[in-house]
Amino acid sequence: MDIASVIGVVSGIGFVIGTILLGGSIMAFVDIPSILVVVGGSMASSLIAFPLADFLSVFKTAIKVFLFKIQPAEDIINNLVEISNKARKGGLLSIESDIQTTPDPYLAQALQMTVDGVKTGDIAAIMQKKMSLTKKNLDTGVKVFEGMGAYAPAFGMIGTLIGLVQMLANLDDPSSIGPAMAVAMITTFYGAVLANLFFIPMAEKLSGRNEEEIINMNIIFEGIISIREGEHPKLMEDKLKIYLGDKKKQTKDAKS
Repeated sequence: MDIASVIGVVSGIGFVIGTILLGGSIMAFVDIPSILVVVGGSMASSLIAFPLADFLSVFKTAIKVFLFKIQPAEDIINNLVEISNKARKGGLLSIESDIQTTPDPYLAQALQMTVDGVKTGDIAAIMQKKMSLTKKNLDTGVKVFEGMGAYAPAFGMIGTLIGLVQMLANLDDPSSIGPAMAVAMITTFYGAVLANLFFIPMAEKLSGRNEEEIINMNIIFEGIISIREGEHPKLMEDKLKIYLGDKKKQTKDAKS
């Protein structure tokens, strides 16, 4: 579980609710029509912008914000070095047992092709195609959340405009102007909270995690090609460790 995501969401909701309670009643910020405009409008726009399958998959993707497990890149490199040493000493057929033990289907498929004697160029083409498709699928969830992060404030403003029009249509009762204006502004509040506390941060978190997965796939790709070409394990290890520098840089950038 990602503790940072949980703390962020809980504390964010807590600060907003706490600020409301310090100034009055939380019921003043509850308005069902406003919720329908912002949430319903954001979902409707997303359905227009994205295929239905992509939109529905985002709910499953959202789980990765809080529950995410990925094999450390260092462990993948160490595993590839062991496999390379085994192949160098006993030939490519000696690594067949590693196909059954690896939990990564991408690595397992690559090892199977290597053992089967598939040409290096064909292995590279298949692995790159699969990596490209994986990246496309991973990026879909990010794009949907980014879209909803843009749509929510827009529909918050639309809801505010609707409320203002209704208020101006009833100016004959001055006592109703204040409450009507308050209701009109609530939709802007809902849009801003949904976009900046949920949709946009979740898109950022998913984007970083997608990059981690692609880095791991690149490490496997480079390692398998090196094994297939019979490169020295030490040379392969040095090449793969370059990715660790990129990963540390991304982590540093995310924290700054």
